[in-house]
Amino acid sequence: MDQLHGAAKGQMAAARSFFVTRARAGAATARRALQVNSTWRRRVFEIIEIGHGDSRASRVFDTAIVILILLNIAAFVAETVPSLSAAYGTTFTAFEIFSVAIFTIEYALRIWTAVEVPFLRHLPPAKARLTFALRPALLIDLAAILPFYLGTLLSIDLRVLRALRLLRFFKLSRYSPAMHTLLRVLINEQRALIGAGLLLMTVVLFASTGIYYIEGSAQPDKFGSVPDSAWWAIATLTTVGYGDVAPVTPIGKAFGSIVMVTGLCILALPVAIISAGFAQELGRRDFVVTWSLMSRIPLLAELDADAVQKIMPLLHAHNLPPNVEVLGGDTAGHAIYFVAWGHVGRRTASGEDKVYAKGDFFGVVAMLEHDYTQGSFVTKSKCRLLKLHREDFHRLELASPEIGRLLRRKAQERRDAALREAAAT
Repeated sequence: MDQLHGAAKGQMAAARSFFVTRARAGAATARRALQVNSTWRRRVFEIIEIGHGDSRASRVFDTAIVILILLNIAAFVAETVPSLSAAYGTTFTAFEIFSVAIFTIEYALRIWTAVEVPFLRHLPPAKARLTFALRPALLIDLAAILPFYLGTLLSIDLRVLRALRLLRFFKLSRYSPAMHTLLRVLINEQRALIGAGLLLMTVVLFASTGIYYIEGSAQPDKFGSVPDSAWWAIATLTTVGYGDVAPVTPIGKAFGSIVMVTGLCILALPVAIISAGFAQELGRRDFVVTWSLMSRIPLLAELDADAVQKIMPLLHAHNLPPNVEVLGGDTAGHAIYFVAWGHVGRRTASGEDKVYAKGDFFGVVAMLEHDYTQGSFVTKSKCRLLKLHREDFHRLELASPEIGRLLRRKAQERRDAALREAAAT
């Protein structure tokens, strides 16, 4: 009996060891699969989000997407020509299906790689992807493909769906600094533009009411009510003057002249607001500042999504060629510089002593201490620099104290390190 009992215990131990070994092997295999999946996801993220022309793969991807967007716009225009639509209708349909498939894959890849965005890594994967999907750029991507699927599932007028395909044009804003700048100008100047729009509506109302009382009795078929008169008021204020409706009385003509001059002044307001904002933004940015670009800088990558939204509009972005002096020697510090790409060298009287690469920053100690820079900073290669002026930093510090504390702590660490190096020498 003892021998049988011992044999049974031995078999149980062997079975337990076998299953433990298999479980460990399965866990190791799962870990390797997760690592491979994470590696692939990171690489895809670098190509479609971080790259923006810095690697061959990202250049090929960006160029292919831009060409496909432009071909979609051309196909939409060509499809409205009856002769082309009749001759190449099947080709247009096949190209539409192909384009939607590519855009759908692109959208799915962006959602899949959202967990690689540094500002979202602290969130659960599902919440990180949802937060990323609600960004304006991703909403545009969704709007570019959603009409096709709605038309397939629901009975919607195809003409409306074809018109919605023009939303794909806004996908270019991700790759075009000019479009991105224009959208940012409209956002930044929205209060002034709303004010100008309200002023225009007020003038339209007064012009419509005035011409109604002046010309209503002379031309009741054209100025019989304020809404009827509004067409003339809008056409006159915009100085279009179609001529289909015009005052005939002397007082009406005089009033129309005043409305024309007033229209020139009123319409100049939004034009001036947009042009001034556009010129200012062009001076601030040579390229588009995105979440992915900011994620290259470890200091900024420590921020959360809300903090990034606050600091992003304040950053000036500049492309600089090699051998350009960014900061002169012994000049007053006025900004923090973040190296998004390239190399910047610091030169002192004793020679070049440090090189700042992608992710580094400089100028923070001199800016916060109102001190002078220690040496001059010169680009060693083509560089992309993000610049945060002192005034913008103080505004940011008031709106988000945690960002200010982070930058000040980094400045203190830099200062302490410099003092230790000086003491050692």
